[in-house]
This record gives sequence, C-alpha cells and structure tokens, in this order.
Amino acid sequence: MLEYRAELMFWVLSGSFPLILMGLWQEAARSGQFELQPDDIVRYFLAVFVVRQLTVVWVIWDFEREVLEGKLSPLLLQPLDPGWRHFSSHLAERLARLPFIAALVGLFLLLYPAARQLPAHAVGGAIAIGLAFCLRFLMQYTYAMVAFWVERATAIEQFSFLLYTFFSGMVAPLTLFPDTIRSVVFWTPFPYLIYVPASLLVGLPVNIPKSMAITVAWCLIFWSLNRFLWRQGLKRYSGMGA
Repeated sequence: MLEYRAELMFWVLSGSFPLILMGLWQEAARSGQFELQPDDIVRYFLAVFVVRQLTVVWVIWDFEREVLEGKLSPLLLQPLDPGWRHFSSHLAERLARLPFIAALVGLFLLLYPAARQLPAHAVGGAIAIGLAFCLRFLMQYTYAMVAFWVERATAIEQFSFLLYTFFSGMVAPLTLFPDTIRSVVFWTPFPYLIYVPASLLVGLPVNIPKSMAITVAWCLIFWSLNRFLWRQGLKRYSGMGA
C-alpha cells in the first residue's frame, strides 16, 4: 500500500502541467495583451489543475490489456458489465488521490495568495466536474471498444488527447481563442472536460444551462456508441476462454 501511495503521488505530480503554463500566461496578462488579469489567470489554472486531477481516466489501457490477454473472458461470466468495475475503480482512486491534491493546492495557495478565493459557483462547478468525469470516461471507454478489432486501441486515445490538450482549455482559456474557432469548439465535447468546470469555479462567464445540456448530450452519444460497439465487438472476441 505504501508503494501504491508513492506511485499515486507521482501520478498527481505528472498532472501539474497547467501550473507551469500558468506562469507563462500570467506574464502575458501583465503585458495587457488580453482582458484577463494576472490574478484571474492564477485562479483559472489552479482550477484546471484540480479539474484534471478529478477527471483523469485510464480505462482504455486496462480494457485493451484485458482483451489482448484474454482476461476479459472470466469477467463476461459475471452479471455485472465489466465497464462498471472500471468505473468504480476510477471513483475509488479519486478518494485515494484527494490528500495529495489538497496538499499541492495548499502549497500553491501559500505561494500565490492571489488565488485565495472561494469558488464562484461551487455547486455548479462540482456538478460540472462530475459530468466531465463521466463524459471523459465514456469517451475513452468507447475508444477502448476498438480493441476488439485492432491491437492498439490506445492510438485513438493518443490522437484524441491532442484535441483534448488544445480545445479543452488546458493550454489556455478558451476566451483567448478567436470567436470563429471558439464557436465551433464549443459544440465539441472537449471544452466541457476542463474549461467549463474550471470557469465555473473561478467565475468566468459560462452559459450554464447550455453547457450542461451539451455535456449530457455528448454523454448519451458516447453511451449509445459504446453499447453498439460492445455488442458488435463481443461477436468478434476470441480471447482464451471466450
């Protein structure tokens, strides 16, 4: 368990990329190049760090290994869909991760007193984070279904991660994007994975009803696609014991 906790600490630290970007955008904000103030940038990227830590997903790597190694076969004999096992393990990992997140956030607040501000929409932000986690899980679990046909379904996730990096608000707040690009991006699922929850926490303008509706719509789309690929994939599955 001690070894596991140490490993988990390194995983938490690996998600500190937004805190590095914060310094770059903070300097740009001081030059007056855009409407956000330096303190807004600090709070935003702190929120991005928290949202990323609470929505990280790795189900595609686990599911791909289960299919390739035949470990999915005994799970198919159980009355519970294997996806719920992965979902519950992700939730349990959130609880184990919370102390490390709290420690890093506390250290961050000591270094940046300007970020000491209560969440603007705590309840809305918490709901948005929960929906973002569900959407992120459904997206990656749907990509994982491709493992029934190819040996490296993770390649799809790696390509999707490029879009996730630039269009989710992890690299920069989407308010800095041109209006044309932003209007298109907001119809994709990516802004609702980081930008919308983070914006709700720090008080940036967000159309809450529209954002929640689009997030739920994408969850339903990926759920439907996931169930279709699951049924078709089981017909092709030939792992040991299947």
